[in-house]
Amino acid sequence: MRVLAAADKFKGTASAASVCAAIGHACWDLGIDCVEMPMADGGEGTLDVLGGPNRSSVVTGPLGTAVEAEWRLHRGVAVIEMARASGLTLAGGSDNNNPLDATTQGTGELIDKALNEGAKKIIVCLGGSATTDGGLGALRAISTPARLRAVEFLVACDVDTYFIDAAKVFAPQKGASKSQVTMLTGRLERLAQMYESEYGIAVNNILGSGAAGGLAGALAALGATLMPGFDIVAEEVEFYDAIRATDLVITGEGLLDETSFDGKVVGSVYQYAQNSKTKMAVIAGDVDIEMSSYADIDVMNLTAQFGAELSMQQVLRCVEDATRLYLQTK
Repeated sequence: MRVLAAADKFKGTASAASVCAAIGHACWDLGIDCVEMPMADGGEGTLDVLGGPNRSSVVTGPLGTAVEAEWRLHRGVAVIEMARASGLTLAGGSDNNNPLDATTQGTGELIDKALNEGAKKIIVCLGGSATTDGGLGALRAISTPARLRAVEFLVACDVDTYFIDAAKVFAPQKGASKSQVTMLTGRLERLAQMYESEYGIAVNNILGSGAAGGLAGALAALGATLMPGFDIVAEEVEFYDAIRATDLVITGEGLLDETSFDGKVVGSVYQYAQNSKTKMAVIAGDVDIEMSSYADIDVMNLTAQFGAELSMQQVLRCVEDATRLYLQTK
């Protein structure tokens, strides 16, 4: 048997790489070949999956103070995770954020640095943002946007929200009150008109343009191609070739629920597995979904198997034990 370990991070408890390593340990203990391929959906953690940072730059943080943001440039490919420059965590969470003033300027500064250092391909990973500025801060920070026409410019999105809906859908999670959501929506409407007037791109008609508070739409106005984050990662790590060469793919995440099958890692792996006719299993910290619609997936629920406390405190040991027990029955 050949196994492909292709898990997402278990948010707050384990990285995608460590989860895949735990699956791999169980496989090798049983004499089963395993390829470890950590995955991500374009949000936080994607930079690590695509090789990890090898650059660090001081840029403008979401609330205007300087932050040190890590990013990657290797063989002409730049990977920028916007959360590291303009993330909600950097703003101190929703309670300390200023939703009206939070800016994507730092993300734009990283894009500008990537261009200055000769990047031929730029991947911007969205997710975890503090911002609803419609990407205006980032756009203004790119000194010569025309240079982007000479590079392959991809934006990894993990949502399908449209540009003008970004405030209504996401701003409350970033600390915005109802009145602030109304103000932010009005600002996004004006920016959509401005981007169409200046760049000829109707950003609100582009699926996913509301990602990261509209940053995706602003980058699309500059010529970026918006893609599901998982597909970008899959292309970079050659996931499709790997899953076609395996008998069983084991994926996973912290909580398996309805959103898991809506552009996230588990749902995306499921689609690839169906296309390649590969058997699939999922390891989840906990499960909050009726799985009758996915009867062809084997599910390992760590909370049900080991209890809530152990599955949180020793998640990697539980992942390894659950994998070993599962494989011994196959």
